[in-house]
Amino acid sequence: MSLMGTNNELAESKLVLLYLLEKLNMKLNNLQLVKIVLENNFMNYFFLQQFLNELAAKEMIKRVSSEGKAYYMITQTGRETLGYFIKMIPLTIRSNIDNSIAKIKKNLKNETLIKADYIPESEREFIVVLSIHEDSFPLVELKLTVGTKNDAIRICDNWEKNSQLIYSEIIDSLMKSRN
Repeated sequence: MSLMGTNNELAESKLVLLYLLEKLNMKLNNLQLVKIVLENNFMNYFFLQQFLNELAAKEMIKRVSSEGKAYYMITQTGRETLGYFIKMIPLTIRSNIDNSIAKIKKNLKNETLIKADYIPESEREFIVVLSIHEDSFPLVELKLTVGTKNDAIRICDNWEKNSQLIYSEIIDSLMKSRN
C-alpha cells in the first residue's frame, strides 16, 4: 500500500477491522486491537488508529468505557456494512482471520484472566495487586505492600509470566501441615 493507499485499499482495511470485530464478537481495547492487527500484518499502527476513529465517527463501531478503559465493539450499522461489502476483503485475509480467531480469543482470555498492577502510595511504599480470574470469578487476589518501585515491577512481571506456578506454590504452602 502506498503512503495514502488507494480508496479500495483503505476501504478494504476498514472492512478487515469490521470483520475482525465481528468474528471476535467481544469488546477489545486499543492495545488488544493493536497487538492483533500488527501480529497478523493486517495494517500498520497509524492506519489502524485513523480507521478506528473514522469507523467510530460513522457509527460502524462504538467506543464503550468499562473499568476506566475504552473498548471497541462493532455496531449494527457496522455489521450491515460488512454484510454488503464482505466480498471486498480478499478470501485469503478472511481465511487468515477465520483460522486465527480461536487462538486470538484464547490469548485475549488469558490476558484478561491474569492481572498485575501496582499503585504508588508514597516514595517508599507501593501497593501491588495481583489476581487470577476464571470466567470473571476470582481464583486468587493478593494485595502486597513493597518498599521500592523496582520490587513492585518485578513482582508484577513474575506474576504475569508465572502466575499458574506461583498460585500452585501458594496453595501448596497454605495446605501444608505445620506443627
